[in-house]
Amino acid sequence: MVFTVYTIEMAYARMRELQDLANRSRAHQPTAASKRAAKKRAKKR
Repeated sequence: MVFTVYTIEMAYARMRELQDLANRSRAHQPTAASKRAAKKRAKKR
């Protein structure tokens, strides 16, 4: 029983870790839509 709870807790912790990493990298990379918008703004100037 303890072993099962331990592995579930470890899997959950790892999932949170990966989620945080994904959110951080997503925050630093503009989406394709905002990249297109940025190009349009640059061309207008």
